[in-house]
Amino acid sequence: MDIKRTYRDVKTTVRKAARGVDGTDLKDRVGNAGDTARADLGNLGDDVRTSGRERGHPHGDPDTTGRQSR
Repeated sequence: MDIKRTYRDVKTTVRKAARGVDGTDLKDRVGNAGDTARADLGNLGDDVRTSGRERGHPHGDPDTTGRQSR
């Protein structure tokens, strides 16, 4: 989902810019780090989901129940 990735990246960039308007302090740096981590984890989740679909799983998502297919 490139649209989701682009949205997350733009949202993070806008937040960083808004925090930097009045200068940067520790609170701004922590907020920026949290935003970046959240976006990166969201992108990682999308990548994992996409790779499960590419392997040709019949339902599009990898089996997360722990049961073996018959």
